[in-house]
Amino acid sequence: MLKAKTRWKLATYDEQIAAAIAEECQLTPLVSKLLVIRGIDTAQKARDFLQAGPELFHDPFLLDGMEQSVHRIQQAIERQEPICIYGDYDADGVSSTSLMVHLLRQLGAVFDYYIPNRFTEGYGLHKEALAHLHKSGYKLIITVDTGISAVEQVAYASQLGLDVIVTDHHEPPAVIPEAFAVINPKKPGCPYPFDMLAGVGVAFKLGHALLKEPPLHLADLAALGTIADLVPLVDENRILARVGLKRLNQTRNIGLQALIRVCGLADSELSAGHVGFALGPRLNASGRLETAEAAVKLLTTEDQDEAEQCAQALDDLNRDRQELVAQITEEAVQMVRELYPPEKNNVLVLAREGWNVGVVGIVASRLVELFYRPTIVLGIDPEKGTAKGSARSIAGFDMYEALTACKEWLPHYGGHTMAAGMTLPVENLDLLRNRLNELAGEWLTAEDFIPLTKVDVAMSMDEISLEAAEQLERLAPYGMGNPTPLVLLEEVETEGMRAIGRDDNHLKCTLVKSGQSLDAIGFNWAHVTKQVTPKARFHVLGELSVNEWNGNRKPQLTIRDLSVNHQQVFDWRGSRDKVEKWQQLVTESVTTTVVFRRESYELLVQKAAEAQRSSMVLLASSVKPEHEGPRQTIILYDLPKRRADLHAISALLQQAERIYCLFGDPDLGMERLSCPSREHFKQLYQFFVQVPTVKRIHLDALARKLQWKRSLLDGMLAIFVELQFVSEDAEQYRLQEVAEKRPLESSVLYSEWKEEAQLATDLLLSSSESLIQTFHQLVTPVTV
Repeated sequence: MLKAKTRWKLATYDEQIAAAIAEECQLTPLVSKLLVIRGIDTAQKARDFLQAGPELFHDPFLLDGMEQSVHRIQQAIERQEPICIYGDYDADGVSSTSLMVHLLRQLGAVFDYYIPNRFTEGYGLHKEALAHLHKSGYKLIITVDTGISAVEQVAYASQLGLDVIVTDHHEPPAVIPEAFAVINPKKPGCPYPFDMLAGVGVAFKLGHALLKEPPLHLADLAALGTIADLVPLVDENRILARVGLKRLNQTRNIGLQALIRVCGLADSELSAGHVGFALGPRLNASGRLETAEAAVKLLTTEDQDEAEQCAQALDDLNRDRQELVAQITEEAVQMVRELYPPEKNNVLVLAREGWNVGVVGIVASRLVELFYRPTIVLGIDPEKGTAKGSARSIAGFDMYEALTACKEWLPHYGGHTMAAGMTLPVENLDLLRNRLNELAGEWLTAEDFIPLTKVDVAMSMDEISLEAAEQLERLAPYGMGNPTPLVLLEEVETEGMRAIGRDDNHLKCTLVKSGQSLDAIGFNWAHVTKQVTPKARFHVLGELSVNEWNGNRKPQLTIRDLSVNHQQVFDWRGSRDKVEKWQQLVTESVTTTVVFRRESYELLVQKAAEAQRSSMVLLASSVKPEHEGPRQTIILYDLPKRRADLHAISALLQQAERIYCLFGDPDLGMERLSCPSREHFKQLYQFFVQVPTVKRIHLDALARKLQWKRSLLDGMLAIFVELQFVSEDAEQYRLQEVAEKRPLESSVLYSEWKEEAQLATDLLLSSSESLIQTFHQLVTPVTV
């Protein structure tokens, strides 16, 4: 067996709806199934999803508060009243701020922007900042990606005479700020048909209303924030991502051009993955370690030199961020293992002085990947006596609900099911940790702590084609709400499995079944080559795509997870370095080694003490019920002499996931592994008739004369002694003059030798396929 990294959950779908969509839209069954799984249940919805063009944008004036906001902004522009864009320091906030900068610049407004400092001010509107803006002469504040919870701050701004237009996308609280206008598709009573826009998406809709047409020239910025903020890529978010990525690949924004070059992507076709893992992190790095000033300057500058400087500064900050994340992650992992081992903690709550609160959310994500536990990581401020940080969760544990249950210890918290942020007094940390662990014990089962992978469809090999792989590309861009499709292939074998790459850490193979084949590649999966047999039958999860090489286009599967659900027998018979191979196995995994000969037992018991991992060495005759139990790996080191020896360990063998056959020694002769024929015994007896007494010192010469191995002769002599055909003493063997006739089968030694030889034929001299078949027959219990 080979266990999958995660537990797999196969999606369900209506086959009739999928078939109808496939026929009406001329789609392959695979693509139509994927559409239905994503909630697209009509042909028209399917066409809209696949087309996802600007003509499908909703009317921006359906957003409650949009009409008042447009009127007030136009009034400020006409009067040349100073406008301040009040943003946020993450990638969505930076993109939103930059989009509004370009928009107001285009409209001829008098404006500037303000983004609070994560470390000195924190998230959201602040009274001190509003007072400063008022003194600076601003009359109108437009928030982007923030403000929906700023009830007191907006009221304070009104007292100062500031008009505030809130544009936000976060969950509204029970009480909404009494601003001049509030634009948020999640706002109660808002008739807008799509409520999952990112902050930059709401800003884009404001631009749509102001310009009376979608600001497609700013779609690259809209795509940045939308993808980076991990909102579901459906409906308008899908349009923004799809149209924005096309714009991004041809962007005229000199800051984005510089950032793309710094990322080494100038010659690449940019995808949502490039935004999520290259561009977005660099935009985020500024606000995580310093202020977001460099990021906004980059996206709004019209000076080439400044663009290059800002892009390089963000790249440098991102490297610093990566090093900081690595350092804190290492410290956090050590803390988990020493103080809060996962086997005793359902939720990890970690805090330390000196941990940068700008990156603790990333660290929490890393720990969830490593330990698969809901995790909170906080930095402690010793002067204030507070801990501030971020939470990341797992499926089945609603982090926001859990924090709400602990709100008596949390003066400030917010978030959603899978992520949250909070600030609390240091003395409340233990209370929070204990209560969250109690809640997880009540809400979660043991299965919930095994990572979950959602699988789209199980496919047969004949359903996979170049056309299906090509049509899959129409589902992109992928992201939240529209994940990269995962397909399952069951009971497939492999051909040409090998390690590739500079460090031989990637896997390349061909999957085969029923005469069909599919190329597959698995990044960082090369270790599997040592854990599977040539005839293993795999269940493989992967992403289907088109691979183009030298002008040839073929479907290819990128492996994401795999398993072998049957017992595997590894044919390592006759290895010359069997001791070294044995030591390697017991070092890499927890094993049980079974030997059938006392000399092997004594050797390996000594060697086992030197192994790096725990292992057991059992003499087959000493295996008792208390030793029997599930062990992943069983090693059969040498050959059994009797079939009963195998039956004695049958429970161990039946429970094993992997069985390694190391028996057989090429340096030893095969004479004991084939029983002498009756002609052999007849030939030896006739020799004694001619020479009734044979001295022991002449046995070597006799073996040469008969052209036998000495060990064969010794074994046959022992049988003759047992049958009383000959007698022996210290010096010689002598033929018994009056010997009772006895059949060979009456000899215990002969029967044992015959059984040993037959067992050797079954286990050592057979082909690999016959070995496996014979082996399973031997260890399968007989049912009556």
